[in-house]
Amino acid sequence: MSDIGVLPAQTLREMAAQGVIHADPAITEAQIQPASLDLRLGARAWRVRASFLAGKGRRVADRLAELEMHQMDLGAGAVLEKGCVYVVPLMESLNLPMGIQAVANAKSSTGRLDLLTRIITDEGVEFDRVAEGYCGPLYAEICPRSFSVLVRPGMRLNQIRFRKGHAVLSDAELLDLHAAESLVPSEPVISEGLGFSVDLRPTSGTLVGYRAKPHTGVIDMDRIGAYDPAEFWEELHSKDGQIILDPGAFYILVSREAVHIPPDYAAEMAPYLAMVGEFRVHYAGFFDPGFGHAAAGGTGARGVLEVRCHEAPFVLEHGQIVGRLVYERMSERPERLYGADLASNYQGQGLKLAKHFKAV
Repeated sequence: MSDIGVLPAQTLREMAAQGVIHADPAITEAQIQPASLDLRLGARAWRVRASFLAGKGRRVADRLAELEMHQMDLGAGAVLEKGCVYVVPLMESLNLPMGIQAVANAKSSTGRLDLLTRIITDEGVEFDRVAEGYCGPLYAEICPRSFSVLVRPGMRLNQIRFRKGHAVLSDAELLDLHAAESLVPSEPVISEGLGFSVDLRPTSGTLVGYRAKPHTGVIDMDRIGAYDPAEFWEELHSKDGQIILDPGAFYILVSREAVHIPPDYAAEMAPYLAMVGEFRVHYAGFFDPGFGHAAAGGTGARGVLEVRCHEAPFVLEHGQIVGRLVYERMSERPERLYGADLASNYQGQGLKLAKHFKAV
């Protein structure tokens, strides 16, 4: 194994066996992804007055006692209401050695429901970041922003990725990788990652995305392919390659480029330009090794974009750069690739809602 890189599935399995990753009940094979581990909700939720970080020298449990409004038993299922903030202890905890750190993210289907969920830790000063040497529990902070959701213990809303050292590719290394592996079919835009743009000129029809409706029913996170999209989403059509984003609205769009993650690499999406304050684009869920890879059943896969407009209405135009993929080396090739040895809802995807909705 290399001294640096994102840790693959086989290493995560070893870490669980050694108690570096502890879980009650024990970790299941279904949780282990090519380059990340799914995390499971525990049995109780705290409704809190506000989002928070524990802060240096403080425990999450102490902050819960300070900010708690009420507690909820998730055992029979409980509704997390839109606009409210909840904290749920996870079934997993960590005993990380020095030299290994972790970063968390929402799973793809979680983000496509506009379900803001982030990991917090004791003494944590950042969301979704776990410092090397951390020993302690993990908590999910959950704030449904567009739809109220029904959750139960064991549901997997977040995932965590472990890494040794600094494995991010420089722009020069990314150019070399593109020359060898063809990361996108067109000329790449590379600046602190691989830039990609929004597609507002589909090859057929005029459907370019969806906007979340403001007043909807509850979504049961366990029900797959169960909901009529028309009850939760408004279709967005464009004939001129542009749309106007409304402040506070949530959109599902798609990238113009079909991206490729080779087997020895992993990636994560980051905002393209922090100074563009009118809207925020995020892809919840990591890009695993094999995403869009031909040997894993893909020929490139487009990234689904979760977009929220902020201060003012904003004109978004076809081909506008909205995000960048930050590539990292794997410490070792995963024993399984995304889309090849694992069933995937999103390999080879185009514009697609979360798996809870019926196919359009």
